Amino acid sequence: MSNLLVMKFGGTSMGSAERIGVAAKISAEQHAMRPVVIVVSAMSKVTDLLLDSLRKAEAGDQADLDRNLKTLFTRHFDCCRALLPPARQEAALAGIHRLISEFSRIAKGCMMLGDRPPRSTDEAVAIGEKLSALLMAEYLESQGVRARAVSGEDLIATDAVFGNATPLMEQTRHRCDSVAAPLLADRVLPVVTGFNGSTLDGRPTTLGRGGSDFSASILAAALDASELWIWTDVDGIMTGDPRLIPDARVLDEITYSEAAELAYAGAKVLHPRTLAPLIERQIPVWSKNSFAPEKPGTRIVAQLGREVAGGPHAVTSMAEVALVAIEPANAGVSGTRLMAEALEALDAAGVELLAITSSSYRQSFCFLVRQSELKAALEHMQEIFALELTHGYVKPIQVDSNVGLIAVVGEGMRGTPGLAGRIFTAISRHNINIIAIAQGSSELTIAIVVRREGLERAVRAVHEECGLGCLVP
Repeated sequence: MSNLLVMKFGGTSMGSAERIGVAAKISAEQHAMRPVVIVVSAMSKVTDLLLDSLRKAEAGDQADLDRNLKTLFTRHFDCCRALLPPARQEAALAGIHRLISEFSRIAKGCMMLGDRPPRSTDEAVAIGEKLSALLMAEYLESQGVRARAVSGEDLIATDAVFGNATPLMEQTRHRCDSVAAPLLADRVLPVVTGFNGSTLDGRPTTLGRGGSDFSASILAAALDASELWIWTDVDGIMTGDPRLIPDARVLDEITYSEAAELAYAGAKVLHPRTLAPLIERQIPVWSKNSFAPEKPGTRIVAQLGREVAGGPHAVTSMAEVALVAIEPANAGVSGTRLMAEALEALDAAGVELLAITSSSYRQSFCFLVRQSELKAALEHMQEIFALELTHGYVKPIQVDSNVGLIAVVGEGMRGTPGLAGRIFTAISRHNINIIAIAQGSSELTIAIVVRREGLERAVRAVHEECGLGCLVP
């Protein structure tokens, strides 16, 4: 459909009656000018509440489960009362009752089993988005905008990997053609639940990390949208974390690759998985602030619309990481084979590798992972290297958790001489030792590992050295 806009509203943008009202106003304004599909997250903190409820159910804690169900109902009941005119409240409250009863049924099943099956968990946590979609659609209707709440299960086809499903794009396009396209042709605004889909035989699934953003990008690709707007609670993508860098500024435009690198290194940017469906079809994305919709935000595109200046565009950091080192006990052990086996173990554990570096002569190497994934990484490596560790062919695996990651990112870094030296010198001026360095073949990112206590000072030093702050008039 020509000039279609897909917009996604995150949890903070859906977090109260007031915020839903703002999101609805933005949606109605765009709907008056062009075809629009919106994707909504659960209200802020609701997904956490649902997951906690399932944990209580698994543990047989009826009292805490009942308290959580009461909190869930009260929050949506109060929002409904504040949001909708009296004439529309009865039908909406009936819908809220129905959805929360459905969640309660699943939770009680988990209590009987003493377990949380992944399939049941996926079905249960999707209730948060369904509650948001119901309230948003009802409010739009009350404002004279024809709208329909649509479950992502009816649009997004996925494989059967519950908790982290992958979309099946051809089947998703067929579903969109049969469900979403007729609504759009009839000038109805679809309000789609984010985060969830279903298998080809109809079993509910969820899309894992960044799931609601991912839902929006899948639908934008499947519907051949002209643009995707992601509404959050920040002004756009910044040159650095404003909590660490007071003069960090909003970038007007970055590339898909830059956004993916920043997200991978801890910045609050679209997850690389979210960007994947958009890259093939070259669909531009805007990161915007629903709390300040007048601000332009940041545009994410395949190529910058201007000449790329030499140097980085942004610097980000990650504190909760760990450096894992592996070293052969003697030169007779192939470091290449050990590295291959270590990477295989990390893949089997589902661990994302943040950086890797190696020594040529000693055949030792180290890699950086998130601390939340360290336990799984070590368990799989202890298993795969069990023989070598037992017989002393490999030295005991070393772990250093007192480290932090700095990632310096920018298309303009390619072929820029002296840049790495300037960055390292800026860090060393603050008496901060660099533990490890990694740079991919694309020259898009330089990853630097430093001691945790020097991380914030190092980030500020790099940001200043590269001239990324706000320009002083």
